[in-house]
Amino acid sequence: MHNYSNSPRLLADIGGTNARFALETGKGAITAMLTLPCADYPRFEDAVHAYLAHFDTRVEHAVIAIANPVDGDAIRMTNHDWAFSIAAARAELKLDTLLVVNDFTALAMALPVLAAVDVVQVGGGVARAGSAIGLVGAGTGLGVSGLVPGNGRWVPLHSEGGHVAFSPLDEREVDVLRYCWQRFDHVSAERFVSGPGIALIREALAASRGASPAPELTPADIVARALSGGDALSREAVDCFCGMLGTVAANLAVTLGAQGGIYIGGGVVPKLGAYFADSPFRARFEKKGRFSAFTARIPTWVITAPYPALSGASAILADHLAQHPPLQARRRLRSALPAAAHQHGELDHAQR
Repeated sequence: MHNYSNSPRLLADIGGTNARFALETGKGAITAMLTLPCADYPRFEDAVHAYLAHFDTRVEHAVIAIANPVDGDAIRMTNHDWAFSIAAARAELKLDTLLVVNDFTALAMALPVLAAVDVVQVGGGVARAGSAIGLVGAGTGLGVSGLVPGNGRWVPLHSEGGHVAFSPLDEREVDVLRYCWQRFDHVSAERFVSGPGIALIREALAASRGASPAPELTPADIVARALSGGDALSREAVDCFCGMLGTVAANLAVTLGAQGGIYIGGGVVPKLGAYFADSPFRARFEKKGRFSAFTARIPTWVITAPYPALSGASAILADHLAQHPPLQARRRLRSALPAAAHQHGELDHAQR
């Protein structure tokens, strides 16, 4: 198996806005982090070339966690215009191994190794050991995943749960949904529970109140106005977002039976800071009708670690290389085995 001696491993976490790269020089030794704006590079491969040139290094094995479904060789991003073939990218980048996985699958694999300083609990609840774990996260889109225990290990869920139909819980959310029905045939949870969703919620609230939609405001502007207390409509939009996220998290909790807890990832919620703990999120999470007592017992944590998906991506690549040794490692194994092993077919067994 590749043991970092020849070259570091390349790790990447690619969202709709930014591509975050790093090198892993030993188990858990992640360094040389660099964030590149996706819009600055016409192709995914161009961003990788730029990163490797910046650090003047080459790699043999890479894993890319991407905010997109991964099904087969062709990747076409939902929230950005990059499209590429995994096989063609591997050849152009001269890689022995190129794995591409959903970013929330990678983030899910990082959950068991997060330290106490990497998370902040919101509300009460105590995790039940050996139970399923849920993961949701708002960024450019809405990511959903989780972990289920099986045969002594965690199995990540390959989910696109952010695209489930949005479910309103009060009259205000019905008004917001009705506004969006005029524009979209299908209104997913991601339409609202995401960075762009905050702007859409404010726009819909403004329309229902006869106020100015203020299209020039970015999601970051709206959050800043909400936290400063200078704009009541922005504050209401962020409150509405947090309540909607509570519903999404509670739906995931009852769907998975996630008594191991629900983790909140993505780039939006950490920017809300202490406000999030006092927002409608946790009350909405516990408002589940006949299952309110069930969700009240489940802890919810905000992930505050800066690049947690990279640790999960590293674990996925390590597992892959352990099961599929690179060609060079197989050749070293062949030369190390005694001649009798070749005669009795033991080498074939070792390669498999």
